[in-house]
Amino acid sequence: MRLSDFIKAYDVRGLVPEQLSPAVARAIGMAFADVVVAERGDQAGVVIGYDMRPSSPELADAFAQGVACRGHDVTVIGLCSTDGLYYASGALDQAGAMFTASHNPAEYNGIKLCRPGAAPVGQDSGLAELTTVAQGLLEDGLALPDAGPTPQRAAGTISHRPMLGEYAQYLNGLVDLRTSRPLRVVVDAGNGMAGLTVPAVLGDLPLTVIPMYFELDGTFPNHEANPLDPANLVDLQRAVVEHRADLGLAFDGDADRCFVVDERGRPVSPSAITALVATREIAKHVAQGGDPGQVSIVYNVISSAAVPQIVAEHGARAVRTRVGHSFIKARMAQEQAVFGGEHSAHYYFREFWYADTGMLAALHVLAALGEQDGSLSELVAAFARFVASGEINSRVAHVDRALTEVRAWAQAASADVDALDGLTVTGRDEPMWWFNVRPSNTEPLLRLNVEAADQDTMERIRDSVLGIIRAGQADHQGEAVEPPMGAALPDWLREILVCPAGRHPLADAVGPGGVPELVCTQDCGAAGVRRGYRIEDGIPILLLDEARLIEHPESE
Repeated sequence: MRLSDFIKAYDVRGLVPEQLSPAVARAIGMAFADVVVAERGDQAGVVIGYDMRPSSPELADAFAQGVACRGHDVTVIGLCSTDGLYYASGALDQAGAMFTASHNPAEYNGIKLCRPGAAPVGQDSGLAELTTVAQGLLEDGLALPDAGPTPQRAAGTISHRPMLGEYAQYLNGLVDLRTSRPLRVVVDAGNGMAGLTVPAVLGDLPLTVIPMYFELDGTFPNHEANPLDPANLVDLQRAVVEHRADLGLAFDGDADRCFVVDERGRPVSPSAITALVATREIAKHVAQGGDPGQVSIVYNVISSAAVPQIVAEHGARAVRTRVGHSFIKARMAQEQAVFGGEHSAHYYFREFWYADTGMLAALHVLAALGEQDGSLSELVAAFARFVASGEINSRVAHVDRALTEVRAWAQAASADVDALDGLTVTGRDEPMWWFNVRPSNTEPLLRLNVEAADQDTMERIRDSVLGIIRAGQADHQGEAVEPPMGAALPDWLREILVCPAGRHPLADAVGPGGVPELVCTQDCGAAGVRRGYRIEDGIPILLLDEARLIEHPESE
């Protein structure tokens, strides 16, 4: 077995037990001690946490045994969210290991590793060497339970210390909600770790929390714990409207990401949340007597143009970086930025050791809403200024050739081009538009994100660029170019979405004004009537009360 098959760029993620077994976890623990922990000397310790997956406790124990047998003490904090592990790593100043596979199915598990202070460990910062060392330990039979400690030093100790209460107290100390107006919030934990952390953090605040799927269950019986997929937001959207809640929060499996839904059941763009939280962090710095010009906010190349615009309007400096948490964490540390946000709903805070925490972002959203009398949709309207396509994936035969053709198109259009991460092209004319196209690291795909001042401009630029990318697809592969009307959603996502009325499959269509939508393939309630759901900013609005009723006399 090759560990490199499932030790990825930033973490470990594999099938249990075919790939990630207790023996492998022990070997990785031993290698982690030798490669990462030993950097701080023989007395350095390790903190370990794990999620609700059935395999997590056994794997975490094997990893702990591996670390201890190399002479380092281990503190096991037990069940926790990933940001709970980051808190422990920062508060204890110890290297850390979190056993989780986030939103992956139950047969998977994984490990997220960090240095003391929640500093990331990736392929370029120790993970590659760790993989080589662990592979050697397995092949030499040195990772067996009876291998014993190294002859150079005695085995370390393994102790247990729950830190959930300390984690909750720390977060509540960063955002004060005690004077907030009462709010009703629906929280979808997705049977993940938010079912543990939300009561601890939000339980004593002036909130009425309506829980959904708080039971810890690593088999995910209700839906996949991945709110990035719109299909997994449908239950929350419906509940927010039914309960007349002020907002909804959805967490992923290890609760490090948080998605927000407004009082109408509509998802709020992570870019809007980034801009909202950024203004609060800038205001906090100013309230403490600081100069806003000394404040840096980090965002990635496919965040909305509203983010740097709003940061500049508040007198601070917006710093742009590549997509990916390793890049944003490194740039935050370099700039000593107070906050960073990504389109994927990862939010990073200097006050949280530059690590990502969805719970702290959620507290900021709750505080911002509770400090004024308006609705969340009214509050975030100022931060959602433009129209976005969502990410569109196109499989191409020749990535470099397609990028060259896109660059040529941009130059012919007299647009500005930069190559920080793929190609970002910005129009010089009005109305405003820009797009980014970048290759996948693992597949022959190009990922396109388009944003513009209005829907018509966004669609015009989107379709023009897709025509270039997919014309190459037809030329070099002999395949027809897909029509742009369904391009707002990737194929795999369209295939799994269903109509919330009857759970029937949905098909691509074009609604009034050329707006892309998904239409139910079978009658909904009345004979000859089907529902159409518009796609807004790349997100299907699967709400029954906002669906378009379509007469379909030929339906069976």
